[in-house]
Amino acid sequence: MAIHGDPFGARSFVKQNGSSEIQAARKIFREEVLAGLSKPARQLSCKFFYDEPGAHLFRQICDLPEYYVTRTEIEILRLHGAEIATVLGSQIELIGLGTGAGSKTKILLEELDRPAVYVPIDISREQLERSAERFRKTFPSLQILPVAADYLEPFELPLPRHLSSRSVVYFPGSTIGNFEPDDATEFLSRVVELAGEGGGLLIGVDLQKDRHVIEAAYNDSAGVTAKFNKNLLARINRELGADFDLAHWLHYAVYNPAEGRVEIYLISEIDQAVRIADRTFEFRAGEKILTEYSYKHTINGFIMLARQAGFDFGRVWTDDQRWFGVFYFTVL
Repeated sequence: MAIHGDPFGARSFVKQNGSSEIQAARKIFREEVLAGLSKPARQLSCKFFYDEPGAHLFRQICDLPEYYVTRTEIEILRLHGAEIATVLGSQIELIGLGTGAGSKTKILLEELDRPAVYVPIDISREQLERSAERFRKTFPSLQILPVAADYLEPFELPLPRHLSSRSVVYFPGSTIGNFEPDDATEFLSRVVELAGEGGGLLIGVDLQKDRHVIEAAYNDSAGVTAKFNKNLLARINRELGADFDLAHWLHYAVYNPAEGRVEIYLISEIDQAVRIADRTFEFRAGEKILTEYSYKHTINGFIMLARQAGFDFGRVWTDDQRWFGVFYFTVL
């Protein structure tokens, strides 16, 4: 997952044109899908999982018994929320990257001392607008400035009315695991710029553990993760007029211990041709489309990665089994 250009841009308010923004997003989606499927090793970006049906399926995944990630991170926030809030300080501006429905952010905001501004940034506009409205009712004194954007691409942050003591970037959900190590370092170096002088980063990181625990989380018995993965093909059908036959694609997820990552694929069951726009793609039986990497880190390994990006390690909070870590860093 490569990052190009300045993904944060200038800090100024720009009124968005909804129609042109949707058209631009659709154009980017089309270009990236065609480029990914044209590679010798086919791939699709996991950032496109989260359209409205995809976001709904992911919320179901988070409640599955096999999917330890969300409930373990929430457990850490509930157990250590007061301590985390003390470390972050009072009257901060919280910048949330990919915070989704905001259930974890709500726990954090309830613990923070007089937070001044919350800026959630998420690629799913519908989910973002719903969560922002809920947060305005729950935290009426908090200025909430949602930004519908892909945080890997250039975007502009709105200028807040309320003064804050410092900026803290919040990146929950172990999404950093979707980056290959070099890309993760590059991304975090840009987060340093976003947080600014005196700023901080609070980030969720899935840790290495028994492979059976990991693989069960991505191959749930109810098949919801399979539906979530195949919804990416359904989205291409809906938005780009493609003709993927979902009945002839299989979900496959496996942990690669040598690389320390889960690899998630869609596998063609048969020889088939798929048409997207004016292009036709031939798939052989057994051919794979990579849809996601999810790296699992060690505590020391992730600290070293963040230091290379320009962060200084502060604290880490884990569950009793050390399956998941919530790390706090400050800008060097």
